[in-house]
Amino acid sequence: MFRSINFNAGPAALPQEVILKAQEELFDYHGTGMSIMEMSHRSKEFHAVHVHAQSMLREIMDIPDTHEVLFMQGGASHQFAMVPMNFLHPGQTAHYILTGTWAEKALQEAASLGSVDVLASTKETGYRSVPAELSKKPLHSAYTHITSNNTIYGTQWQSFPEVEDRLIADMSSDIMSRKIDVSKFSLIYAGAQKNLGPSGVTVVIADKDFLGTAQREQPKILQYKTFSDSNSLYNTPPTFSIYMLALVLEWTLERGGIHAIEKANNEKAQLLYHEIDSSEGFYEGHAEKGSRSQMNVTFRLPSEDLTAEFLKGAAAEGMVGLPGHRSVGGCRASIYNAVPITHCEALAEYMEKFRKKN
Repeated sequence: MFRSINFNAGPAALPQEVILKAQEELFDYHGTGMSIMEMSHRSKEFHAVHVHAQSMLREIMDIPDTHEVLFMQGGASHQFAMVPMNFLHPGQTAHYILTGTWAEKALQEAASLGSVDVLASTKETGYRSVPAELSKKPLHSAYTHITSNNTIYGTQWQSFPEVEDRLIADMSSDIMSRKIDVSKFSLIYAGAQKNLGPSGVTVVIADKDFLGTAQREQPKILQYKTFSDSNSLYNTPPTFSIYMLALVLEWTLERGGIHAIEKANNEKAQLLYHEIDSSEGFYEGHAEKGSRSQMNVTFRLPSEDLTAEFLKGAAAEGMVGLPGHRSVGGCRASIYNAVPITHCEALAEYMEKFRKKN
């Protein structure tokens, strides 16, 4: 069976074992005579899937009891608005650290709802790094918002900033890729379609005390409390996406959990960065070394013609998803958890062969 060597930025590669398991269970889930897509979200069968997914995510990420695990819809872009709607109170300012396009979009949503300020930014240098330090101390701050990994530019926070207020993170593109201290965050959100499963479900991990400070003037469907009080079942959840999330979490545990995943991700990234660094400038990385992403490796070739030739040759080798984002150009290899190391080895070998040829 043909499978592409998939470097798409999102929706992204899923573990082959997960897809085959879903295929096996698609028509008749556990002897119910129904697909998981057909059954009630309030059935005992789906309830078991839902609770199991929450439990496994807690185990893998070591989420403390102080934090809720919610399954929501609308993707990270929906959270851009929900966060300030719930937590940006009158008389307060929300602080944003700009490290790329998605951080900008989050800021724009908040700016339409209340007072915002940019705490730090690397926009002037082309988003080649994350800020080395924060230049301002926030006053009357509601929270500080960061984007932990920047898919377009290939940068990532290696260690998270120390802030004096509540820290909120969009972790859509590197959640569950490495060990983090969840307790340092008041709220984490992530669209599933990069490391957690297919698109459709958004994971929210929120400090319970922080949830208690949310404004209550919003429509119920836009309040985190609504989803917390109903165990994410206020309305019909994305049942199939949650089921697929559960399968991905099972796959993660079978492979040794977060420590094994982090080790594999480091090895995959090192393969590609080695080709960039040893190419004597033939491949030029977009991100500065201290801010390099383990999830999205971005680079350029000496000319647009060579870039086009490189991408054409990669496609002939069965590799997809390598063109860089339209706003940056160049090339991008997204090497999320489900991308096997053999795929990164194949890309590294192709990069070396193409460089020697040209």
